[in-house]
Amino acid sequence: MNILKIAGKFLDQPLLVAKFQKSVPAILLTSSGLYGIRRIKREPEKNRNSAAARIATTIMFTAASALAAPIITNKLFKKAPVSIKRIKESNSSLVNEFIKNTSVDNTVRDILHKSKDKVLSISEVKKMYETITDNNFLNKLIPGPENITSKEIFSEIGRLSIFGLIPVLGGICGGIIGDVLSTKKWKEKIPDKIKEGAYQYLANIFLCNAGAGIALGIMEKSGVKSKGGRALGMVGGIVTTGILGGSAIANLIGNKIINPIFAQKCENKIYAERHPEALDIGLHTDDIATVAVMSGLKWIEPALPLMYAISGYRAGIGYRNGNVKDCNKINKS
Repeated sequence: MNILKIAGKFLDQPLLVAKFQKSVPAILLTSSGLYGIRRIKREPEKNRNSAAARIATTIMFTAASALAAPIITNKLFKKAPVSIKRIKESNSSLVNEFIKNTSVDNTVRDILHKSKDKVLSISEVKKMYETITDNNFLNKLIPGPENITSKEIFSEIGRLSIFGLIPVLGGICGGIIGDVLSTKKWKEKIPDKIKEGAYQYLANIFLCNAGAGIALGIMEKSGVKSKGGRALGMVGGIVTTGILGGSAIANLIGNKIINPIFAQKCENKIYAERHPEALDIGLHTDDIATVAVMSGLKWIEPALPLMYAISGYRAGIGYRNGNVKDCNKINKS
């Protein structure tokens, strides 16, 4: 087994994923707080108090909604989180049964005993996979990537869509409240928040998952069974439907619907106010992971609150990155 697959198996350890999931709230709150302090310090001193109220409120609402998102969606879709205690119990039972019926050397035996309640190092994972030939046992201890169907993906799209929508709405609400606290012209800032919220949700969340599912459905009809081929096709669906199509649709909604509602004027170009950039593309890592086609990416789902918090915050500040003169002043906070 090559080093990439070993690294994937190391990252896929259920105990490692569960511990990472448990640490996500602390990571999100700490990183959000540090970013907020940095943003406030960059503001002119005369505006710092009002900016602090705006930035802090936006960040607090975004972080709170991002942390609430998995709890709400798990309850709505009756998906029970797997506890660390349950994983340890399962690992212990599995390892004890394997050792009872299989002869292994002392080094591997020690590694297996450690795997009951501790995360293995990458070298220990490598040793285990080089020595043990019982793939059924190994796949139970560290489950591999699933060759799932388009029907299974579409069953997840509803859950993930609500999951991603909550932080975006939280960011918009926080941004509006923050503006109310800091400026009398808060109503003028609402359209950009709604447009960026639509952009984040359509381009970076919803349509990417839909694109992966559609691509897999097409490959199923075409008889493509290779996991590698399916992965490549789904990534193509993510890029086409989400990054390109989602961006275009979100900007079209902004130009044709949101701008007229708020009596805004902007040059009628599809990417006048907002075009895809590196961070947007980076956020699509979660779309690749959630279709479960690659080993070593299961840890991405616990990281979704971190990724969706970025989308929520950008919606909250009404982020725009275009430079057309006829558009409103661009917000690059």
